[in-house]
Amino acid sequence: MQRNLKSPKALGYRMPAEWAPHEATWLSWPHNRDTWPDELDRVKDIWAQMAAAISPGEKVYLLVDDAAEKKEASEWLVRSGARMENVELIEIPTVDVWMRDYGPTFVTRAEREAPLAFNDWIFNGWGNKYESYADDDGVAKALAKLLNLPVFAHDVVLEGGSIEVNGAGTCLTTEQCLLNPNRNALTREETEQRLLEDLGFERVVWLGEGLMNDHTDGHVDNLARFVAPGRIAIPNLGYDDPNEAVFRDAARRLRATRLDVVTLPSPGRVLGEDGDIIPASYMNFYIGNAVVVVPQYGAPNDRGAVEVVQALFPGRIAIGLRADHILTGGGSFHCISQQVPA
Repeated sequence: MQRNLKSPKALGYRMPAEWAPHEATWLSWPHNRDTWPDELDRVKDIWAQMAAAISPGEKVYLLVDDAAEKKEASEWLVRSGARMENVELIEIPTVDVWMRDYGPTFVTRAEREAPLAFNDWIFNGWGNKYESYADDDGVAKALAKLLNLPVFAHDVVLEGGSIEVNGAGTCLTTEQCLLNPNRNALTREETEQRLLEDLGFERVVWLGEGLMNDHTDGHVDNLARFVAPGRIAIPNLGYDDPNEAVFRDAARRLRATRLDVVTLPSPGRVLGEDGDIIPASYMNFYIGNAVVVVPQYGAPNDRGAVEVVQALFPGRIAIGLRADHILTGGGSFHCISQQVPA
């Protein structure tokens, strides 16, 4: 791992938008029965379907714990119709699957020398809520050895799902997460400065709270997503929506920016098996080179959400996949993936 003393921004690096061309997508194979005691086989099936959807358009790297898991994952992928020549399974053990949060955050620059690098943040299990999951803090370091890229190792906690970028210098985040004392003892101004320097931004747009019952303390990728450099999507109000106040506050704050705001449907009130409200959101879609994978919950607005995403990304195919089984473990398609810019 090559540690640079200068900031990424000072060296010309910037985090590109998710819709910029990818070299690959990173995923981790689901195996943790503490996360999915009753849903693990259903979750594996969805994972394989997602990899199959992405693989025609780009390389898919899938982390597995060992040779036995590699064989199991390969069988699921073949059954799903994945383009196996574009899939590579790599033995790097993980506690769980949330690659967006514990994996590296890639940055690029125009120079021929070292055009690709990544940021390695501290991952502390979403504010020390799940201490054993914090062991996945080592995944980015293992990838650094494998990829042989310049690495910016940081002394702050940051999860990839807590930020949303447009590739043109703007970062979106929430106060609930990034200003939470269970992450860092930094002021708003200090937090902004780190984001500007470490990810190559010019401005930070702050939203307030995230979705109800979100264990990540309000990750922005469940609430608002850039769909073009000057355009951002947020949820519209659904029937009996538990996040009505959150959505209205986000809309109010975004109206004060120069961003064009569009809306996606909301799945409304979605309950888990125990009857509790779960943080279901169509915003947790993943933008691949050829597809956009949109979460589905068996809710009335499922089809409408896919249609809106398709209209927002006409050069890609919007695909709806069930995400309620994954969400019982804490996230959806954006949470489990990490793109490598081309």
